[in-house]
Amino acid sequence: MPNKVPDYELADTVELTTAEQVRAISDPLRTTILGLLHERAATVTELATAVGRPKSTVAHHVKVLTDAGILQVVRTRRVRAIEERFYGRAARMFFVGLGRQGDQGQLPHDFNDFEVAAEESKPAYDAGQMRSFIRHARIPEERAAEFWQQVDALIHTFDQLPRAGDTTYGFTVGLYPIGDYPTLPPAEEGV
Repeated sequence: MPNKVPDYELADTVELTTAEQVRAISDPLRTTILGLLHERAATVTELATAVGRPKSTVAHHVKVLTDAGILQVVRTRRVRAIEERFYGRAARMFFVGLGRQGDQGQLPHDFNDFEVAAEESKPAYDAGQMRSFIRHARIPEERAAEFWQQVDALIHTFDQLPRAGDTTYGFTVGLYPIGDYPTLPPAEEGV
């Protein structure tokens, strides 16, 4: 089990269907906590040490995520007279149920992964260590869906890589329609 990432059982995907759940994952500290728990289960103390924040602050954020069903206690151990809880993610990947309404009305928008990635990647860009590309293709919606399935498989592969080394890498992908992108006119026949 040492090569299994993370070191606990969890669902592959979970659909977020309530405004409470979407708000819970929209906080930058909470997304960092979720990212850390991709590696292994951790206690509030370990998470607080990792993010350099007070234990009470991290405990609050862990409670919000747990109450929303995004985190769960995956194991416990006794330390002296106290039962220590190890938290883990409920799923490898969470997605917002698009076009659906939760029990509190309209869902808020999920956070913009590209905005987060742009901020995180700036030091790597400045240091000449950024690997990225952008491509555009005019394709039918069905082909875009097929392509995204392939990307989804790659994301799952990345999520399950054994954690090792001294550097954490970010991996951001997106597929989005562009309404005003230039298009060539149809080719002339015979040319």
